[in-house]
Amino acid sequence: MAKRIGILAGMEADGPFFPAALIDRINRIGDGVTAELAQIDATPERFTSRYAVLVDRISHEVPFYRFHLKAAALAGVYVVNDPFWFSADDKFFGFSLAAKLGVPVPRTMLLPQRDYVPSIDKNRSLRNLVYPLDWEAIARYVGFPAILKPADGGGGRNVTKVSSIEELLVAYNDSGTAAMTLQQFIDFDDYYRCICIGKTNIRVIHYDGRNRRYLADRDWPKSLEELLVRYARTLCQALGYDQNSVEFAIKDGVPYAIDFTNPAPDMYPHHIHADNYEWCLDTFSRFCIDVAREERTLPITYAWQQYLAHLSPIAASLKEAASAAPTAVAAPPIAEQATTTRTHKGGVR
Repeated sequence: MAKRIGILAGMEADGPFFPAALIDRINRIGDGVTAELAQIDATPERFTSRYAVLVDRISHEVPFYRFHLKAAALAGVYVVNDPFWFSADDKFFGFSLAAKLGVPVPRTMLLPQRDYVPSIDKNRSLRNLVYPLDWEAIARYVGFPAILKPADGGGGRNVTKVSSIEELLVAYNDSGTAAMTLQQFIDFDDYYRCICIGKTNIRVIHYDGRNRRYLADRDWPKSLEELLVRYARTLCQALGYDQNSVEFAIKDGVPYAIDFTNPAPDMYPHHIHADNYEWCLDTFSRFCIDVAREERTLPITYAWQQYLAHLSPIAASLKEAASAAPTAVAAPPIAEQATTTRTHKGGVR
């Protein structure tokens, strides 16, 4: 039976490049594995997916897709990236994990949000919070200059460089309801961005971190590339990301991991240059095809997966018993149900 790969994408799907080119490449070399822009409909709780693989580049902006992708994983679809971890991940945890893994990161401090929603009573709801904060101790640990930014990160939003406690307090008092991090500013000598596919395939790209543009040269020490690849591979394997980008700021020969939770990395050819773009297309298409052919599912990581795996023999016997029971009247299809539902001022009847 032919295997189908579905791509979830937003505005980037408008042009002829990624992901349209990824779909074309898979269809050209797939040899029985096909790809298309995924079509996601209203989803019943016991659905089976038409896709063996779903590549997600948009669910962080469209919550309905994220819910669907979790159900798809439950149905046995291999989802790139794992939607459960994608939902749980945050920048501060990433820095904490990297430090545990031995990957150099800037000194980083998690800060409580400055403001709260109206339902929070600061005198009664925050009994566990140490406050006021010891700003002098925080400043001594992180140092100045430093970067104040949301702990969940994303898109470069609400990022402020501060050079003193006074500047820090002004920025913090204006940060609203977001939990924040204060992070050591790395005044880097050089900068690299690594595109990561399938957790282990790493493409190192020279990057102008100050002007935010990719550089075309590939002239850097082999020893540096080996170190960047090792660190990027370590992070992606630990985080479980099959598509990601990892950024390193090089200072005095030390590569600091600056940003490495980017599960829908930039793959525009006019940004990353033609050779890197071709690498992305070739590597990503072959990875997706291999996953589909091998009928991989997401690794058994979560309690529900372990429980279902343990219960599978029991479930099979229950299914066999159910098939021998009298057949119940099936519920009408979703579309048919919709046509027979009427609303009135008192509700649904």
